[in-house]
Amino acid sequence: MKAMIIKDFGGPEVFAEQELAKPTPEADEVLVRVYASSINPVDYKIRQSGSWAGVKPPAVIGYDVSGVVEQVGSAVKDFKVGDEVYYTPEIPGRGGSYAEYHVAREAIVAHKPKNLSHIEAACVPLAGGTAWDALITRAQLKVGETVLIHGGTGGVGSMAVQIARAAGAYVYTTCSAKNAELAKRLGAHRVIDYKTENFVDIISRETGGQGVDVVFDTVGGETVANSIPATKMYGRIVSVVDIAGNTYMGFMKNITLHYLFLQRERYKLDYLRNLIERGQLKPIVAQTLPLSQVAQAQRLLEQGGIAGKIAIQVVNQ
Repeated sequence: MKAMIIKDFGGPEVFAEQELAKPTPEADEVLVRVYASSINPVDYKIRQSGSWAGVKPPAVIGYDVSGVVEQVGSAVKDFKVGDEVYYTPEIPGRGGSYAEYHVAREAIVAHKPKNLSHIEAACVPLAGGTAWDALITRAQLKVGETVLIHGGTGGVGSMAVQIARAAGAYVYTTCSAKNAELAKRLGAHRVIDYKTENFVDIISRETGGQGVDVVFDTVGGETVANSIPATKMYGRIVSVVDIAGNTYMGFMKNITLHYLFLQRERYKLDYLRNLIERGQLKPIVAQTLPLSQVAQAQRLLEQGGIAGKIAIQVVNQ
């Protein structure tokens, strides 16, 4: 099979095309013909220095798959050859998705939403699963609560805004002015320009000084520390990125802070599929590049400012 490997850790230039043996599924695994993948921040972080993730170059990375089952292991019960599936490969695991084939445990694979193309479906698993875990599993967002989502038009943030809206929450989000209309279309009730507006002042004014019930940080740096004044007493904050700054005031408000790294489980993808097929959730595909241009795709994401996801087309559709 054709694959894009990283020859070593480093910049995008470490990618190289290589022919590898097609993987063989074990008893509890499925072999999937990869039709599409997509780019996530964790992809380029692992490319830069991925020993923490159990990656040893030369290696195939990439952590989103939409494709078709080509072979099933002897113990597989829920899938058959020809099924369209989507999932996010495990970290660490048996290699990534920047290749024509991938093997995965049946337990982390789900049936693809019927109303999405493979390109669209490949933009869902990691970002959508992360947003679901942050808001529903960890923050336990409830109907009628208020949530602030930082970076509401990024890969994870765009999913989070839609999930929060579907869950019945009032949604604040921060983004750039150029993406404000997109954030509104995704379902945000109140869009805050992070460059020109002070989200703490706005939320304090609009909530009568109470703050929001939940904050979800996809931006990093001092965003969590800066969000504490905008969070209710006994509120919840979830972060999927590095945290900096003084978070001491979180103690004074009895705020619960969750650090999140996505655990791969099928049920999240099943919930997301339900939302997608009901029209309540749709991935935003910013750009599609072929597998051979995965280095350029990662370069674009690292530069920032991307609304939604960059997809990788492996099979012409």
